[in-house]
Amino acid sequence: MSEIPDFKSRPELGVVLTGGGARGAYQVGVLRGIGRHLPDLRFQIITGASAGAINAIYLAAHQGSLEEATEDLCRIWENIRFEDVFKVDFWCLAKSFLKWMFKLGGNLSQVQGLLDTGPLRELLLRGLGTSGEIPGIARNLATDRLEAIALMTVNYGTGQTVSWVEGREIETWERPSRRSRTTRLTVEHVMASSALPLMFPAIRLDDGWYGDGSIRMAAPLSPALHLGADRILAVSTQYPRSQAEANRPSFTSYPPPAQIAGNLLNAIFLDVLDQDVQRLERLNGLLRKLPPDERDGLEPVDIVVMRPSEDLGKLSADFEPRLPRSFRFMTRNLGAGKTESPDSLSLVMFQPDYVQKLIEVGERDAESRLDEIRALAKVQAATGQ
Repeated sequence: MSEIPDFKSRPELGVVLTGGGARGAYQVGVLRGIGRHLPDLRFQIITGASAGAINAIYLAAHQGSLEEATEDLCRIWENIRFEDVFKVDFWCLAKSFLKWMFKLGGNLSQVQGLLDTGPLRELLLRGLGTSGEIPGIARNLATDRLEAIALMTVNYGTGQTVSWVEGREIETWERPSRRSRTTRLTVEHVMASSALPLMFPAIRLDDGWYGDGSIRMAAPLSPALHLGADRILAVSTQYPRSQAEANRPSFTSYPPPAQIAGNLLNAIFLDVLDQDVQRLERLNGLLRKLPPDERDGLEPVDIVVMRPSEDLGKLSADFEPRLPRSFRFMTRNLGAGKTESPDSLSLVMFQPDYVQKLIEVGERDAESRLDEIRALAKVQAATGQ
């Protein structure tokens, strides 16, 4: 369960960006919608995992206003192609697939991911203007525009969730299942946090091999709270289904691999945020019932959670026919076309028209909830931040 920190005299507004692969474009749309209406709003605490780590690092490193930062981030996402994330030519995919098939009959220990993510590394290096450490973060910390940023990963050797933190006066935390480490963040930390299990290769960081930060992350709000956020905007990429939608099956035959993979990936990337938010809101309710002098130094944490107004998995099915032929061949053989909501497909749908649609949905959702977001921002403004 996420811990609520001791109340600080200086309120900190945090943003929590979760995973979801290509669905990260929805987060960008939400942020652009906010930036266009609240261009000078600043998030002092920024945390990200998986695709959210990519958005978080750009947000933390940008030197301009929130509006300028989100417009630049949108341009990157709008121009992204499959080949900017991983190699999609037929021979490269065939080589990776055959290597996996060969290893299934022998030694699997040398398999390092189904897809080659070298293009993503090059995209990040170009976009962040660096060959190593990310200078924009240090500059924003020095000028008081940023308090801290954390990127979450999983250490495959220990199974622990590790938050890599760059910030000012950081108090690290240590739990059996999760801990933090201070560092100067690099593109390799982003690559590790966004390394989809099995699909993308793990990344070597200091003492071990690390992968997608959403794996085993039981408390996604925890890093922001540890870093001092007492107001949080959390952006999920999971569509909140109605009871009727939840009860309706997505297929009628035997479940195809794509459907099974979708359920598994949703459990890893999306479900835990809702669970953590419920725990936080329950604790908030208990704290508000207590007199301030009986709260043992704790205060409620205001939170606004943004969720897609449209099912992003279902949307991906509309764009599937436009996938590169070699990649479409692979996804159809996994049964992506036999399920009503191919969530596993949506995670890797780095297709410009699909990405653009998600940005539009995110921007529209942000504008529909501007009153709530403004209320979160007004608390910050009222204290002189």
